[in-house]
Amino acid sequence: MKIHKSLFALLFLLNTSLIFSQVDLNKTAQSTMNFLLVGPSARAAALGEALTAAGSGSEAMFYNPSGLTDMQKDFDINLNYTKWVADILYLSAGVAWNLDIIGVVGVNFLTVDYGVINGTSLIYPSESQFYPLGYKETGEVGNVGAYAVGLSYARAISEAFSIGGNIKIAGQNLGKNYFGTTEKENNASKLVFDAGVKYKTDFKEFTFGMSIRNFSTNIKREEIDEQLPLLFSLGASVNLIDFIDDNPAGTNSLLLALDFLHPNNYTERVNAGLEYKFLNMLSARAGYQTNRDLASWSAGLGFNSSISDYDFEINYSYSKFDFFDDVQRISLHFSF
Repeated sequence: MKIHKSLFALLFLLNTSLIFSQVDLNKTAQSTMNFLLVGPSARAAALGEALTAAGSGSEAMFYNPSGLTDMQKDFDINLNYTKWVADILYLSAGVAWNLDIIGVVGVNFLTVDYGVINGTSLIYPSESQFYPLGYKETGEVGNVGAYAVGLSYARAISEAFSIGGNIKIAGQNLGKNYFGTTEKENNASKLVFDAGVKYKTDFKEFTFGMSIRNFSTNIKREEIDEQLPLLFSLGASVNLIDFIDDNPAGTNSLLLALDFLHPNNYTERVNAGLEYKFLNMLSARAGYQTNRDLASWSAGLGFNSSISDYDFEINYSYSKFDFFDDVQRISLHFSF
C-alpha cells in the first residue's frame, strides 16, 4: 500500500510539472501586484527563498501550503517584519491549527506600507512657462498601500504525501488619477489561489515539493489587462549530515534546499540555501538567487528554545541588493 501511494505521488508530481512546462509564460516584466513575490519569512530569505520543500508550519502558507502538515504542535504562529528597499515596509503573520485527521487550517495576512508618495501631473501647454520640467507636483498621494488576506488548508494523504491550498484576497491601492475635472481611484483587488504538494522519500530525509502561487484572472487598469505574478516552483531538500553520520539523536542537521522557479514575468531562476542547525538550538543560514536584477546572496541566524510546552524561535536575515539599500528581515515563531 505504501509503495502504491509513493508511486501515485511521484506520478502526480511528474504530470503536474509537465503541465506547467507547457504553459506559455513569456511576458517578461509584465505583471502587477508584484508585492506578492516578496517573501516575508526571515528563514526563507536567508535560504535564498528556497522553501518550496523545506518550509513547515505556518510560514509555509506563504510558499507551499502543503508544508502546514509538518506542524509538531496544535497551534503554530509566525510574525514577520521586512525592511524592503526605498523605505517600504512589509508586515505579515500566519496562524495555523492542527486538527489531526481532519487536516490543518490556517489564516494569514500581509500588509505593505509604501511610505510617503509625492504625486505629479502633466501640464497643459499654457502652463509650460511655469513648469519647465514638463510636470507639476500635486502633493502627497493618500490611500497608497497593498494587502493580502488568506485562508489555508492542508492534509497529509499518507505519511509521505501531503497537499495544501490557500485562497486569498489581494489588493493594491495606488492613489488617484486626474483627467481634467474627472477623478478616479486607482484601487484593485482580486481573488487569488495558491496550491502545493509535498512528498517525503525514505532516502536520507530527501523531500520534494511543488507549488503554484498567485493564480488569478487578469486585472484591467484603464484599457490594459495585467496579469498577477504567477509563479511555478519545484523544490527539493535533503539533510546532508545523514550522508556522513547516522545522527541518531537528530540534534544537528545540515539542510540543503533548492528551488527551480518558472515565473510569468521573467525567465527561469534557481534559488539555493544551506542551513546548519546545532543542538536543535542555533541555526546559521546562507543562500543565493540566480538570474536576479538586484538580489544575489543572503545570510541569517536563528535561535530556538522551549519553555514548558511552548516552543519559540527568532530568525534574522540579511539580503544583499545592488543599487538599493540591503534588505533585512526579522521573524518570530511560536508553537504550542
